[in-house]
Amino acid sequence: MLDHLLSLAQECVELLRAEMDLLLRILAILVPLLVIELMLIGMMLGLAFLMLTMCGRFAKRNEDPSRVSVGIFHPYSQAGGGGERVLWCAVEALHKRYPHVDCIIYSGDRVADETEVREHVMERFNITLSRRVTFVNISTRPLLEARYYPRFTMMLQAIGSFFVGIEALARYRPEVFIDTMGYSFIYPLVKIMAGPECKVACYIHYPIISNDMLGVVQEREEAHNNAAIIANSSFLTSLKSLYYQGFAKAYGWVGRRADVIMVNSSWTKGHISSIWGAADKIQLVFPPCDIDKFASLEITPYKNKLLKKIVSIGQFRPEKNHALQLRSFSRLLHLITERESDIDAIEVQLVLVGGVRGTGDQERVAQLQDLAVNLGIDNQVEWCINLPFSQMLELMKESCVGLHTMWNEHFGISIAEMQAAGLITVANNSGGPKMDIIVPHHGQATGLLAINEEDYAESLYTALTMTDHEREQMTTAARFSAKRFSDANFDEKFNLAIREILDNATN
Repeated sequence: MLDHLLSLAQECVELLRAEMDLLLRILAILVPLLVIELMLIGMMLGLAFLMLTMCGRFAKRNEDPSRVSVGIFHPYSQAGGGGERVLWCAVEALHKRYPHVDCIIYSGDRVADETEVREHVMERFNITLSRRVTFVNISTRPLLEARYYPRFTMMLQAIGSFFVGIEALARYRPEVFIDTMGYSFIYPLVKIMAGPECKVACYIHYPIISNDMLGVVQEREEAHNNAAIIANSSFLTSLKSLYYQGFAKAYGWVGRRADVIMVNSSWTKGHISSIWGAADKIQLVFPPCDIDKFASLEITPYKNKLLKKIVSIGQFRPEKNHALQLRSFSRLLHLITERESDIDAIEVQLVLVGGVRGTGDQERVAQLQDLAVNLGIDNQVEWCINLPFSQMLELMKESCVGLHTMWNEHFGISIAEMQAAGLITVANNSGGPKMDIIVPHHGQATGLLAINEEDYAESLYTALTMTDHEREQMTTAARFSAKRFSDANFDEKFNLAIREILDNATN
């Protein structure tokens, strides 16, 4: 028996030795191939680096030593959201502070003539451009579209932005580069193509990836960025966690290539500090809101308004969660009926104001309209697509309550605008609204916060049934608080942040 076991053990050892010998022979073949492959990759990367450098050196650039060119990367310059308001206020801030600076905007929107741009900026944002702006057209902008990347969206968009950046810098090489949309993966590219002397500044509206997103995946919660099939699988959750962690490391590395980092809110600052690890560079610059224009609106007493309008302002994107607004409004109408309040449910109306940027947004609006029909509230919901600024002001004057439902909104310009207009504002109890906007002013509440359908319905009911005294106290405090977000404050903070790199910019 013992001899048999020894013989079996010897056979196993011989088999293991044979397998090890085979493995060593395979490695002897593979290792040189791997080394050769790594050398080829290194050569290709070196060649790519050389080509990018040459493209940058031959790109059009400023030749006047008395001028400084500032390239502003904003591929969606003609859109009508809060990010575009930051763009145009930044342009005007530069023009007013630095007469020798020329602004060049990298945009995917084809601009017919400068008059058209001026009219659009004035109509949508109430901003008058004092000087000429030059546009550099980038035809590769579709590479930034999330709709082309149903899987691995963040990574593929980051790669897409890299190629868009190559085109932009091959067309024009600035002396200072400012990114106002948060495409951080092009910052190292700027240092290669425009040269290490080109300073990079960025204005971050929200982190591409945040600790909250990592937490949602690790806790296996279903969300708009974490499908049920992944949330229900521990294996897929582990894979996605690794993907997110790796992406976060890369995001932090490219972000640290910026010389000046501006963020729009305390919430964004916390996440960028955590992921980028560049806390000493980060400066909080609240986005510009046309506070004075909204604050000049006269507040009409509720009793003088035939319709009790609840207004929502925000682009029709998934994260804005307009579906929650519709469901909350439906529940509100039931509450009004059940509680037999002084308000007639038929007098209450929800007005959804938002920008539509393409077919994806159009389809989303159609789906929301179908939801309103299914909820039986379509007769009391009004849709205002791409509303001009003047008409939005009129709507504010007619409205009673402002509504905002995005979870972890980075800031929320429309919330500050609604506060300045004298509306009782109901926003999500998270992100910028919670940390920066709907905060007490000298101990007085400036708005209401909610988190789910029931909370929103109750908060809307509270807003509509306040006494005149309660309403006056809240709107007065909110208007004073909103002054922190004025255009003038943005101009001052923005110029202070970039002063050093612009003052030192030379040809």
